[in-house]
Amino acid sequence: MATNEYHFITHWKVNATCEEVYRTLEDIDTLSTWWPSVYLDVKVLEKGIPGGVGKVVSLYTKGWLPYTLLWKFKVTQTSFPGGFALDAYGDLAGKGVWTFVQDGDDCIITYDWKIDAEKPLLRYFSFMMKPIFSANHHWAMRKGEESLKLELLRRQARTDAERNNIAAPPSPTFPHNLTNNKKL
Repeated sequence: MATNEYHFITHWKVNATCEEVYRTLEDIDTLSTWWPSVYLDVKVLEKGIPGGVGKVVSLYTKGWLPYTLLWKFKVTQTSFPGGFALDAYGDLAGKGVWTFVQDGDDCIITYDWKIDAEKPLLRYFSFMMKPIFSANHHWAMRKGEESLKLELLRRQARTDAERNNIAAPPSPTFPHNLTNNKKL
């Protein structure tokens, strides 16, 4: 494995149906609202065909560390409500596969992410910083699980009062300024 290659497998368990999870992750326009600790800006560039295959999305993201990533993904396969696959390119290049399995009242979520870090900072320093860059990814995914659980509670709330009592999602670390960075 090259020093800038990464393979992460993430497991989450949320109290929801696979359809609810699929619909939440598919609703890309709300991603930066409910997962703001990682997704700073998201833009759909191409809608793809009905069902989502061919959808192209531009992302401006970060983790706990004070660097940002600019990358895109294209949905390559969907299997509603069981998951979808994507190809990534830009600062991160590779493949990701989301899989959803119902287990009683819970949805078991697996994200299999095989990427090459192409951003020069990551590519050139992975040989010595790989554990720190990997920890940054794991932090981002923990925030994702926390944020998804909160978003599902918001979507499942029956009243405005119930919805208003749900905590806000975790915020990003370190200040960032979208106007001084590349446009999506």
